Amino acid sequence: MSTSGSSPRSSLGVETHLVDAAVRDRAVAHFRDAGIVLPTFAELADPARIPAPTAAALAGVGPDEADPRNLFRIHWYNDADRTSRATVPAHVVLPKELTGVDARIVVALGDRFPMIRAHKVLAAYGCLAPRIVTGTFDPASQRAVWPSTGNYCRGGVAISRILGCRGVAVLPEGMSQERFDWLRQWVVSPDDIVTTPGTESNVREIYEACDELAGDPGNVILNQFAELGNHLVHWLCTGRALGAVYEHLRETDPRLRLRAFVSASGSAGTLGAGDHLKSEYGAAIVAVEALECPTLLRNGFGEHNIQGIGDKHVPLIHHVHNTDVVTAITDRATDQLGVLFSAPAGLAYLAERRGVPEAALAALPSFGLSSICNILAAVKVAKHLDLGPDDVIVTVATDGAPMYQSERDRVLARDFADGFDEAAAAGAFGRWMLGADTSDLLETTSRDRDRIFDLGYYTWVEQRGTSLEDFVARRDPAFWTGLHARIEVWDEMITDFNARTGVLAGGVGAR
Repeated sequence: MSTSGSSPRSSLGVETHLVDAAVRDRAVAHFRDAGIVLPTFAELADPARIPAPTAAALAGVGPDEADPRNLFRIHWYNDADRTSRATVPAHVVLPKELTGVDARIVVALGDRFPMIRAHKVLAAYGCLAPRIVTGTFDPASQRAVWPSTGNYCRGGVAISRILGCRGVAVLPEGMSQERFDWLRQWVVSPDDIVTTPGTESNVREIYEACDELAGDPGNVILNQFAELGNHLVHWLCTGRALGAVYEHLRETDPRLRLRAFVSASGSAGTLGAGDHLKSEYGAAIVAVEALECPTLLRNGFGEHNIQGIGDKHVPLIHHVHNTDVVTAITDRATDQLGVLFSAPAGLAYLAERRGVPEAALAALPSFGLSSICNILAAVKVAKHLDLGPDDVIVTVATDGAPMYQSERDRVLARDFADGFDEAAAAGAFGRWMLGADTSDLLETTSRDRDRIFDLGYYTWVEQRGTSLEDFVARRDPAFWTGLHARIEVWDEMITDFNARTGVLAGGVGAR
């Protein structure tokens, strides 16, 4: 484990050496007093590696409690009750009766994660844990600032609180009311919720607010769009989890082929899982965005309501040259299907008129707006590639429907003023699910990838101050594969950090 020298990619958040021993030692003392143990990334990728005493200590802890032991539930293997561990990550295979295609669309369920019921809590840990063990964040005196258009700021606030530090959520004022309701319950002070103008697409305004906050050395910005810990934790944990789901399906049907991985772009963190699935299984990587703001598809801009996939720029952690397909989904589709999947008339229509099996209906509450976006994109890809019943597309349901009740109320008032009945359900299903076509879809050529990559220059070099050298280095596939070794180094540093706290030796949460 390196503890000296300079990081070759320090501006990209991948330090693998001890930057400030004094800061690290203060964090050690802070965690010792609080009895906190940090899980390694290897343990989160494979929870079977979590020692039995640590797992047993979770028995009396609720999954939504602000308890540091819940760090050991930040993985894809939580069961439906979110207290016990599943042998295979929770998922649903969507039937043809729902999707209209023969291909098997497999959705991993992110609402099994603790505290926020969304997988962004994993991304938040992936960004903060390396900073703690490298001595670049002091939990006893600094605030962790979490810029977000979706669930990342909630995950960051949750991680901050259970680590005994203050977390600051920075998000657009137009996000769902449920997000703000949750944040008010978890922040230390109302001042720790910073709202910015606009809605989902207004990422630049978030950055500008963070620039103001960064003027105070007591604030540390953990920008999910630029922190490569976000990419790496999904490459390792989400990629392996989705691979485990696919392998589980192949046990009963060895003919299955993993053809594609689909994920909304957002911060591009989850797209990192595609790198693993492409390397291991040859799966194509599909990046999805809102049709109202087709930045990757055609350098476009605009406003939309697919909350959780903020855009109008190309994230620094997007491995653009590994992206095979770009497609876009309209927010009218996600808005109206969100109503269909939750309204009694919609569920009755799906069950009685379409014959959707009960197992699929039971999974619908796990689909928030960006989750529906991912599913629709998977349907488009299945049609574009003419996939059959032996072909598998995997995607993720980032969060669930409970985070969007206020949005459904708004859509009902806007689009279904006369009420949402069987006819309205049939119209929404026919137009958006069965009517999903292959328009607004691009199989990327080398030239397309160069265009998308180059578009990021204006955000990251001209506006955000990333060095040209660091920016251009990301063009080389070796840059991305070279990052993987950093996870092992961080795990060594986490193990060393835990030993220094002495919490395990004292028998608290012993592993």
